Amino acid sequence: MCLVVLAFDVDPEHALIVAANRDEYHERPTLDAGWWPDAPDILGGRDLQAGGSWLALHRGGRIGLVTNYRDAARAAPGLRSRGHLVTEFLECDVPPFEYLRQIDAAAYAGFNLLVSDGSSLGYLSNRGADARELPAGIYGLSNATLDTPWEKVKRSKTRLAELIDANASNDTELLRLLDDRQKGPASEVESDRLPFAAAHAITAPFIVLPDYGTRCSTVVRADRSGRWTFLERRFDAAGRPTGESRFSIRAAVDRE
Repeated sequence: MCLVVLAFDVDPEHALIVAANRDEYHERPTLDAGWWPDAPDILGGRDLQAGGSWLALHRGGRIGLVTNYRDAARAAPGLRSRGHLVTEFLECDVPPFEYLRQIDAAAYAGFNLLVSDGSSLGYLSNRGADARELPAGIYGLSNATLDTPWEKVKRSKTRLAELIDANASNDTELLRLLDDRQKGPASEVESDRLPFAAAHAITAPFIVLPDYGTRCSTVVRADRSGRWTFLERRFDAAGRPTGESRFSIRAAVDRE
């Protein structure tokens, strides 16, 4: 499970606000967020098992993030890593909606993909949600399609809207939003593949389990002058912080 809440063109100071939890097996090898030596214009964490990233930013003012879609069936062998959907967007100069339309969605296991160049935002899922450009608004995403009304998604969207209304969408408050460990209702539990306790645990925005859980929380904000800030806070299997990384860049784009 993962969680993303995003505000596009609704905050007076920020064109884009992203708050996201990455949930993954604790044993899966990962690099902390940083500038990539082999792609020096890309900033983000890196998946060392399958390649690519779950959330990353390009120095030119492009951002991409992906979540898995929760399928009952196992993915077929030979599919491409979903993390490459993020990096391939960052490495091109194609507008978000055009990029989404050219993806061979059948080449991947179930995914949700959000991409933005700071001025437009696009979304695609290969589980029943065609590519579309999103208008200004607040959006929530987990491991079903965009704005599926799971309790964790609804609660996190409401909290983000409250922070924006209160002019309080800062890193501290956004990290507090992501640290919500309250589980969803029992009616949302799908225990066909997991014991009930584990299946209930993953209904929380922040997941704590011995072998799987929230590995990091990331906050990205782009103000209206083109300045981007990126914060990643990392956690151990008990949900305790183990470190964080902060970056601030001025997007290298032509703003004529």
